Amino acid sequence: MTDPRLNLLLRSIDRSFRGPAWHGPTLMGALRRATLEQVSFRPQPERHNAWELVVHAAYWKYRICAAIADLPRGSFDLKGSNFFERSGDGDDAAWRRDLDLLTRWHERLIEAVRDFNPERLGDPIGDGRFTYEALLDGAGAHDVYHAGQIRLLMRMWDGRTT
Repeated sequence: MTDPRLNLLLRSIDRSFRGPAWHGPTLMGALRRATLEQVSFRPQPERHNAWELVVHAAYWKYRICAAIADLPRGSFDLKGSNFFERSGDGDDAAWRRDLDLLTRWHERLIEAVRDFNPERLGDPIGDGRFTYEALLDGAGAHDVYHAGQIRLLMRMWDGRTT
């Protein structure tokens, strides 16, 4: 049987991504029925659009996997880190590929957490400010945070005047 703390973290990560969630939209819920035009909407030139938030979320799922499963450096599907520019110049197929990228990294994260040794949850990572438990606990919060941003962007897109 899996450690109860690890089970709780797994459920939290997955509920924040796909639900069900009592708090409102999950990351995938916020993207349900999103169109290319909507996800490409940028409220100001220097601000991120929803599409970029999707790829950003995929990247951080990769980073968490890398931290807990010792993935090779640079094994993310795209070159770069953190935020990846996406614009309305893309096509629907490119948007769907990036949405699939997010889903695949979520599944890899779930698998990596299932395989994680729960005895290491209290161990410090990186510079020692956080433990593995804090990292995994934050994974779900990261998805919910960006789900809220995406919902706000969708509402801004709905209310835009062009």
